[in-house]
Amino acid sequence: MPRKPQPAPFDGAIVIDKPQGKTSHDIVDAVRHLAGFRQVGHLGTLDPLATGVLVLLLGRATRFVQFYSGRRKRYTAGFRFGFATDTYDSEGQAQGPDTAPALDSATLEKFANERVG
Repeated sequence: MPRKPQPAPFDGAIVIDKPQGKTSHDIVDAVRHLAGFRQVGHLGTLDPLATGVLVLLLGRATRFVQFYSGRRKRYTAGFRFGFATDTYDSEGQAQGPDTAPALDSATLEKFANERVG
């Protein structure tokens, strides 16, 4: 006879600093295992290569995800100009010379503003 899922002994939120190389689902699974219950969800997926804040909701607090999902979020990114890899991410093999173009602050600001949204 299959075991009936146990209700969460507590409700709330925890904030995790997600390390690079782990998926958001990896973190949720680990917390489910450690906490001993399944009612764990997250407020947005981070790419496996990304690091940063991953908010987890536990127990009845998982119902609050509907109020958060449409909210604006802010991300911080770092760029390395003049560098390319064969996979177009930080894990690939470097391709070509590592020469950054000459950029002024106005060009950088324009580049950054084009990526807001």
